[in-house]
Amino acid sequence: MVITMQDSKIKSVRDVERFLKKASGFSFIKEDQKEAYGWIEDNLKKYKYLKLSKQEKGTVRNYIKKMTGYSRAQVTRLIGSYINTGCIKVTEYKRNCFGKIYSDKEIKLLAKTDEVHDYPNGAAVKKTLLRMTEVYGQDEYSNIAKISVGHIYNLRKTKIYKLAVVTCQKTKSGKGVNIGERCKPEPNGVPGYIRVDTVHQGDSKKEKGVYHINTVDEAVQWEIAGSAKKITAKYLKPLLLKILASYPFIIISFHADNGSEYINKDIADMLNKLLIRLTKSRPRHSNDNALAEAKNGAVIRKCMGYGFIRQSHADRINDFYFGCFNEYLCYHRPCAFPTEIKDRKGKIRKIYRTENYMTPYDKLKSLPEAHKYLKKGVTFKMLDKIAMRYTDNEMAAIVQKERDKMFRVVLKASA
Repeated sequence: MVITMQDSKIKSVRDVERFLKKASGFSFIKEDQKEAYGWIEDNLKKYKYLKLSKQEKGTVRNYIKKMTGYSRAQVTRLIGSYINTGCIKVTEYKRNCFGKIYSDKEIKLLAKTDEVHDYPNGAAVKKTLLRMTEVYGQDEYSNIAKISVGHIYNLRKTKIYKLAVVTCQKTKSGKGVNIGERCKPEPNGVPGYIRVDTVHQGDSKKEKGVYHINTVDEAVQWEIAGSAKKITAKYLKPLLLKILASYPFIIISFHADNGSEYINKDIADMLNKLLIRLTKSRPRHSNDNALAEAKNGAVIRKCMGYGFIRQSHADRINDFYFGCFNEYLCYHRPCAFPTEIKDRKGKIRKIYRTENYMTPYDKLKSLPEAHKYLKKGVTFKMLDKIAMRYTDNEMAAIVQKERDKMFRVVLKASA
């Protein structure tokens, strides 16, 4: 039951007692806070609260509580204020709040960058935002590029951001095969040491899916991916030749795990003719091919997913890989490069600083005398044209568009 603060018929504490007994089945609520405070002050003065006995004070207190709907603690606090100051006033708060650093438009730029790059980690996104303003001169990114890595994750939780975004068979062991040298690739900062691994796109009943061949250079993380119908020499040799030819620098070493698709006479002969050394992982050294395996999840699986894709789509996937995806990976996708430090116990640890994120191409150019690693006929002037013909976001958008187009065909054929 809602009432107004009108109690002209109640003139004494005894009237208050009778009212409380009759109104026991009713509930009252306060209206405006300022009006309620004024009403409480008037009644405390009316009944000369300070001169009342303890029992009478309790009666008035219960009356105020009943009429206003305030809790016992609130009524006690307000009466205490009246006793100390002789009045009850509404406290006016002046709250300090932080100014808004990033506009809604800039948050949408962050969301767009995240979306076209398939939501990489915060440090990689920050590097991309910096490149958009520093390398490509996109002024609208100048403010959002100053964001800290940690705050990127905060903005990803905002309403503006959320409204802006839309969201295998094991290889056979090469044990007992005396092809390839067992060792860990140690490039010592020199490009040309390639690691390779196979990603299988699932099975459907008794039908095998397509295979992805993922290669990555250990020193600069230059990554070239391809797709094969089967992991036999007939399909792998021409694909590997195409992949190796796509690298702009000289290939020195080719490292695989112990899968028989690579550790066999046909692949060994092919690499031998190209003067490329074949190495394979050591037993009980799972990190020997860790870089390629990490890229399998962070790049190939993120792009292609885990669903079954028929082997007949290998050529179409290669069109996507060599048409735009490999260019995006090498020229526009920032990668983390570690810095080795020695802790107090003398143990070598790797840390990944934001300033050490860069694209494989930028990493290649940053090497001392980088031009001497390039293949004959390849120059940085030629590579610069490839790197600058699209911004990072434009290239990522092209990848998204071409991937969607590819999957529409793949899913339609599988239906």
